[in-house]
Amino acid sequence: MRKLEIVSTKRAPAAIGPYSQAIAFGDLVYTAGQIPLDPETMEITPGGIKEQTERVLQNLVAVLEEAGAGLESVIKTTVYLSDMAHFAEMNEVYADFFRDHRPARTAIEVARLPLDVDVEIEAVAAKLS
Repeated sequence: MRKLEIVSTKRAPAAIGPYSQAIAFGDLVYTAGQIPLDPETMEITPGGIKEQTERVLQNLVAVLEEAGAGLESVIKTTVYLSDMAHFAEMNEVYADFFRDHRPARTAIEVARLPLDVDVEIEAVAAKLS
């Protein structure tokens, strides 16, 4: 029987609750939502939505790479925003990271995010061969 593999890396923020940074099962990786915490200081990245989105995606890359995946193998993302007015700026940074790869995506405005950040992103990815 296949086992769930807990994914953990110091290159991304430690979990701030009772969850894992990601779980790998077979050839798939399911990440926890990443928020704009600096993994070294565990402080929220200063600046606006662009800076926060960049940090979130850097954290996501670190978790995916630890699991044997990468942005190029992401199947789907879910983006949580504190305000849909941030969508265009978040999307600019998101597009820079994903380049020509276009995974399926859902973007949702939520009432509140952990630590009152403006963006959180989670992903499902395939492990790279």
